[in-house]
Amino acid sequence: MNLVITILTITTILSLVLATVSFWLPQMTPDAEKLSPYECGFDPLGSARLPFSLRFFLVAILFLLFDLEIALLLPLPWGDQLHSPTGTFFWAAAVLILLTLGLVYEWAQGGLEWAE
Repeated sequence: MNLVITILTITTILSLVLATVSFWLPQMTPDAEKLSPYECGFDPLGSARLPFSLRFFLVAILFLLFDLEIALLLPLPWGDQLHSPTGTFFWAAAVLILLTLGLVYEWAQGGLEWAE
């Protein structure tokens, strides 16, 4: 019981100290960019019908796709402890090969070139 009280006391004191330091330490120097509701570069007061680059969205979708790949491969270390880990490695390799082929296709089509 004494150990639990000690751990709770240490965590409470540490969190209070960190919250106090994070409140007083930063320098508040807001400018027009930091006070803007949009940090993506769009003008919030302009027209919503202006054209924009679709390459930005292509790169964002590719990032999400490869981020999802990491999420799908996270359980892989626990898969080798199964009775038949070859199935787990087969499906992981299939996902990696499919994503690599997709990346090669996008690269060959010029979808990853930001400027022409």
